[in-house]
This record gives sequence, structure tokens and C-alpha cells, in this order.
Amino acid sequence: MRRGATSGAPTPHVLRELSFIADGERGAVLGPSGAVEWLCFPGWADPSVFSTLVGGDGCFEVRPAGRYVWGGHYEEGTLIWRDRWVTSDGSVIECREALALPSSPTRAVLLRRVEVLAGKATVEVTLNPRPGYGKAPMRGWKLHQGGATTASAEGIHVRFSGIRRPGEVPDGHAGRMLVASLELAEGEIHDVVLELATEPFGDDLLDPGRAWEATESQWRTKVPPVDVEAGRRDALHAVAVLQGLTTASGAMMAAATTSLPERADAGRNYDYRYAWVRDMALAGQALAAASPQAEVLDRWVAFLCDRVLEDGPTLSPAYRADGSAVPPERRLQLPGYPGGTDVVGNRVRDQFQLDGLGEVLSLLAAAARLDRLDGRGWEAAGVAADAIGERWQEPDSGFWELEPIWWAQSRLSCVAGLRAMADAGARGESAARWSAQADTLLAETSRRCAHPTGRFQRAPDDERVDASLLLPLVRGALPADDPRVEATLAAVRADLSVDGYVYRYQADGRPLGEAEGAFLLCGFLVSMAELSQGNTVASARWFERTRSACGPPGLFSEEFDVGQRQLRGNLPQAFVHAALLEAAVAQRAEPVT
Repeated sequence: MRRGATSGAPTPHVLRELSFIADGERGAVLGPSGAVEWLCFPGWADPSVFSTLVGGDGCFEVRPAGRYVWGGHYEEGTLIWRDRWVTSDGSVIECREALALPSSPTRAVLLRRVEVLAGKATVEVTLNPRPGYGKAPMRGWKLHQGGATTASAEGIHVRFSGIRRPGEVPDGHAGRMLVASLELAEGEIHDVVLELATEPFGDDLLDPGRAWEATESQWRTKVPPVDVEAGRRDALHAVAVLQGLTTASGAMMAAATTSLPERADAGRNYDYRYAWVRDMALAGQALAAASPQAEVLDRWVAFLCDRVLEDGPTLSPAYRADGSAVPPERRLQLPGYPGGTDVVGNRVRDQFQLDGLGEVLSLLAAAARLDRLDGRGWEAAGVAADAIGERWQEPDSGFWELEPIWWAQSRLSCVAGLRAMADAGARGESAARWSAQADTLLAETSRRCAHPTGRFQRAPDDERVDASLLLPLVRGALPADDPRVEATLAAVRADLSVDGYVYRYQADGRPLGEAEGAFLLCGFLVSMAELSQGNTVASARWFERTRSACGPPGLFSEEFDVGQRQLRGNLPQAFVHAALLEAAVAQRAEPVT
């Protein structure tokens, strides 16, 4: 983190400059100046050990001394990040960053490999883990004979290796931190390794070379080739992000962070470190189309089937990684990211989202078409269909998690899911029942949510168009040549787009962009909807424009501030990366005739 000019406090970077590494069980957000700004341990939604992103304490920084500029890139198809720094005295330095694989729920290994590509360099290292969202200083720093240094706090044990005799200085917050300065010649490579564990370490010191080899090998397995042409590099990156967000339990986190504001000082700060049913279903459908051989697809399906079979009509919108309930919202008493507040937990735990049941059915149908749906999956499909039958007439919180009303998008998503399952191999009574159920929902939604212009509107008492309506329409809730599909797409184009970006709906009387940012998911939905209408050139334009809304690391947040060209909200946002992947797959499809 950079230091403020007068206060000495860390100055956060804008989101577009941040990169992200992960091992499935947790993830780290990295600043371009070499600091780990966010890392929770042992799991995604546990308290952070490095918290400067939201104004807390804790730091692990590896950076050049003196003045420098930064850049970086991901190694293709991985979450191995390479920082690149060029100093004012002509040296060029790269720092290779990864959370080591294979991962463990009780141990994290943060690998950092410094290489001097040109000149000679001085590299400064600072380590100050602070568990409990930055509130608990490490105690008992101890230098061991093998060159490693250990300490512990709040039941978390750390071991730091690669610096034989680091200095120990006060951190200014009732703790002590390790510091070191490395003098490196051109061509020299130096590894530093931080390990976090829930149990004390033994005498077996980790070999960084072997750890790097295992991590590279694992990423080659995790991210198989994708069958796309447009945006192939971004599509591979999307698969890597989705894999990095997925735990051994099969739960895929919606994002790695909490509390990053969608709008400055607007109170829209949420904790997305949980597994959203809808987001996982969207990711699964994208991966089924792009890379159907990916093993993680089966784990996503299994996790969602377990939730449906356990909860049925009371299916929650989101769960912890172990399938338990999301905790309620609370504050941490931290400054938060500028413009935001320090919220953990999520109020979605108390909501009902009907559309999630429909998206689960669409995912299970995709798995069935690949002959990857077992008996338990077919059982879950029946439970989901029954839950829709039981609750479809009730108000729900809808795609955007708003006040419970009769949202058209939720019903249309159920129509799409029921039709997909009926067509995916269901036999006899089930197929007939699900098709009839879809017909009933579509007829009532058309009756109650038809706009006078021929498009769908958000709800019976809300005439506005909503970009989320395009999702069930491209999923097959209606035939592509149904005039209501084209009319809804035309209204989204006319009413919800600015400069090639798409907003979710007209929030109030203000111009688009003043109330909130463009929603990147919606841009990819328009791209897919255009293709369903045979508009290949328009589809490509929406796709390319939307995928430009990221920072240099190629990560997407939920919203994009069009005027300032800045990311807004938590990152990396899984369902945006999933939508990019699916839209990239769609670009290869033959136009509709």
C-alpha cells in the first residue's frame, strides 16, 4: 500500500489496479505496489489476516526500493500473477505470485518469487499478519535454525521463510513486524514464502521450487481448453477465476471481498464471500457450453443438488462453503474502503428468490445433456420443480434481491428451467408435468406482465423494462422468434444503454449513471440476446464493449462507472466472468435464420 502524504496511513488503490490469486479455499487481493491487501483465513468468509483494503491492519509487501512504475499479467489459464516493476534507476523486476496448489482447508501457502530481469535491484520486504480483521497482533516471533520465522495469534500460526534473519520492528499498532532488504543482481531469483495454518508447524520446511511445480501442474489440470474464438484469453481467464473461487466442497464464492462500495456513501455495501445458488447455476451453464470436460462442473452440480434436496421450497439464495446458513449482517468497526462501510454477513439469508430454482433446473438440464446427471440429480430436479409449483405465485426478492413482489423475470426463469429439464431426457409423467407447469407459468406471466408495447415489464405494477428479463429469454423461456423477445431486447437497448454499456433498470428519475453504474452482466446478456435474433455484428459489438470494462488484470466487478471508467463493487464478481464465458461461446454459434 502507498502511504498518504501527511498521515502515513495506507492509501487504497482503485479497484481496476488490483489483482487476485486463489487456491479455492481462500483468495488474496494484491495491490500493484506489491502489498497483499486482503486475505481471509482459513476460509473465504473467515476473518481476514491482511485487511488494509477495508482500512484494517496487516501487511505483506514485497516491492522495489525507491521510485518505480508497475504493470503485470496472469500466466494464461492460471491465477499465477506476475507483478512487473520498472525503477527510476533502470532495473526491471518481476514478482511471481500464487497461492500454492493443491490447497488445504487448514493451510495456505503464499508463494512470492522475485526475479531481476535487468540491472540490479533493492527489494524491500515487510510482513505483519494481523488476524481478526487486523485487530490481533502476532505474538512470539521466533527464528528457527533452518531459517524460518514463526509466530501465532488467535489460533492462526504463521511461518515465513526465504529471509534468513529478518529485522523485527514495532508496527505502531501494539505489535511487531518483520522487515528485510534484499540486494539482488541481474538474473538473480529469490523466493519468499508465507504459510498460514490452524495447527503449529513441524520441522518439514517447504521447498518453494517443488511448490511452484505442483501449482503450475494443478492449474494445467484445472483449466482445460475452451471452445471459443472471440476473447479466448479472457474466456480462459474467466474459467481460472471461477475455479479459484471454488472450494473442495463444490461451493463457488460470488466474490472474494466484502464491503467494496457499489456507489460512494450510498449504503450499498455487501459481503459476497458466500456461494450464491443463482451465480453457481450461471457459471455451470457457461462452463457446460465452453469446456464440458471440466471436472469442477460436477462439483457445482453436486453442491447445488445437496442444497435443493435438503431445503426444497425453502432453498436459500446463498450458503456458506460448507452448506450452512449465511450469517446476518454486522459491522467490524473499521474505516472501510473509501466510500463504503465495513459490512460482513448478508441479509440475503432471509430472502426467497424464485429464479434460483429455475436456474438450478437449467443447470441440471445442461448436465443431463452431457450425460453427467446421476439419479440424485434427477431427484433434485423433481424437488426443484415441485418447489416452483408450491411457491411460484408468492412474491419473491427476484434477480436483484429487492423487495418481495411478483417479478416477471423470476417466473420466466422457472419457465426456461422447466422446459429445459423436460427436453433433457425426462420421461413420461415428469416431462409432461414439467412442460405443463411451464405453460401455466408463462401464460400467467404474459397475462400479468405484458407491456402495451409488446415487451415484458418488470412486474404487474412496474412498467419499467429490466435487463435481467433477457436471461430467461435467451435460455429458451420463449422461442427466439417470439415477438416479445425482440421487443424486450429493443426496449433494453433504447432505455438502458449508454455508450455501449447496459444498466439493469431505470432506478429513479435521474439519468442512467447517476443512480448506479452499468451492470456488466447485463451487457453480456444483450450480446447473447442479439445473437438469438441473428444480429451477429451487434452481438459482437456488445460483447467487445462490455469485456473492455475491466482493469489491466482482466478482473470484473459487478458494476462499471461509465463516466469515470472505474470498477465498482466486490471483485472478482463470479457471475460477470461466467457471463463473459457464455457470451464468448455464443459468438461461435451460427446466426439464427
